[in-house]
Amino acid sequence: MGLDITVLAVDWKRLERTPFEERYALLEDAALPGDELDWDAEPERGWVWPAASSVPWCGRYEFHSTTGSYKPHFWAGQAWEDVREHAGPEQRAHLDAFLQGLIWDNGTGTEDDTVCGLFAADPDPWHRRLLLACPPATVSALAGHWARAEPLLESLREPYGVHAACPGRWIEDFDEFSVLLREWGVVVTEAGRRGWGLIGLPL
Repeated sequence: MGLDITVLAVDWKRLERTPFEERYALLEDAALPGDELDWDAEPERGWVWPAASSVPWCGRYEFHSTTGSYKPHFWAGQAWEDVREHAGPEQRAHLDAFLQGLIWDNGTGTEDDTVCGLFAADPDPWHRRLLLACPPATVSALAGHWARAEPLLESLREPYGVHAACPGRWIEDFDEFSVLLREWGVVVTEAGRRGWGLIGLPL
């Protein structure tokens, strides 16, 4: 079994008004609405609004091609590491900012203090482990970077094929890379439109 990710768009003000000790359990309920599961149904794709009837101010995004696994997101970050030096300066700047905020660990270790405090009162360290936590201002900035990077994305196809393509890897080629990035674009654009934040749970 590997690590999974469940991405939630969250009304940040409502989250902050929720008592510390109730926050993680509430988000788990939104991520895993057990009473609503139909094991014979086709998997949902895209946005699910609301994520759970008990959390009407939260939406869940189901990625189309990752089956919930975090591995494709990790390998997309690695692929960007391989190809970024061959991107144009404007494209590199905007995709750096976009991917660093979501899935690319470039070792800078920047972490928002407001995010660190989301579950500060929760004694369970697992409950403080988030794969992604972006307040609304961060989401808005990410959406802006994506709006500038997306029109330039296709120009990466040729250098990606030379420097980052890796058959057999979770993200094998440029098409898989661009599909996943465009899905993240959908995520940040919709969350930004609502003025909401994003949470990525390891579920």
